[in-house]
Amino acid sequence: MLTHDAALDWITRWDRQQEGYLPDREERFTALIDAVEALDQPDPLVIDLGCGPGSLSARLLERLPKATVISLDADPLLLGLGRAAYPRLTFVTADLRRPGWSRSLGLDRPADAAVSTTALHWISEPDLQTMYAELAGVLRPGGLLLNGDHLDTDDTTPAIARLERAVHDKETERRFAGDHPEDWRQWWDAVAADPAFADLHAERTTAGADHQGSESHLLSTHVEALRQAGFRETGTLWQRGNNRLLCAIRD
Repeated sequence: MLTHDAALDWITRWDRQQEGYLPDREERFTALIDAVEALDQPDPLVIDLGCGPGSLSARLLERLPKATVISLDADPLLLGLGRAAYPRLTFVTADLRRPGWSRSLGLDRPADAAVSTTALHWISEPDLQTMYAELAGVLRPGGLLLNGDHLDTDDTTPAIARLERAVHDKETERRFAGDHPEDWRQWWDAVAADPAFADLHAERTTAGADHQGSESHLLSTHVEALRQAGFRETGTLWQRGNNRLLCAIRD
């Protein structure tokens, strides 16, 4: 049985291993929530795409307690962690790579913002275009997509892309030299060894929730897919190296 306290402990450990790849993770969270708050909507409706265990969703609700946050992911184990740790959040099981995912949200009005961190690059380019088009259908005009991720520019500015990665890598080394957190694989191996996750781990295996297929790591891929989906403006709101917060505004 996964308890509330145990779930919070595992999410704290999840956050730590994620910081090993993203030393500026909390700063990026802050910038993203600043942008949602700048909508000046007293009770914004926000969709967290690829929410994992709810780290971003929980921070959103803490800062904006009148918000409605709907947290969506395809991984049963991460969703199980989030549901045990954050009972005030609404978690939805859906796969962004499969058309029709938005029907699972149960929306009674268009969303003000969709947010995501370190998730959408796992979606291949054709699926990404379809997903953004479906997302545009559930956002209000002027609604935001805020996507924090590693997005590269090798196809347009390759020399700058190399410098961006160097800046990111140097900051990571400064932050964690001699004390690097456990990595993604070590975290998952530890979860698999914990009997409290036996049922969720089996469900995850059956669901095929591991990341598969090609990735969409180029900034231009996301910008073009958003343009085709009807987002009139795109731009970077925050950045360190190739770690950036991409914003898009729906027509």
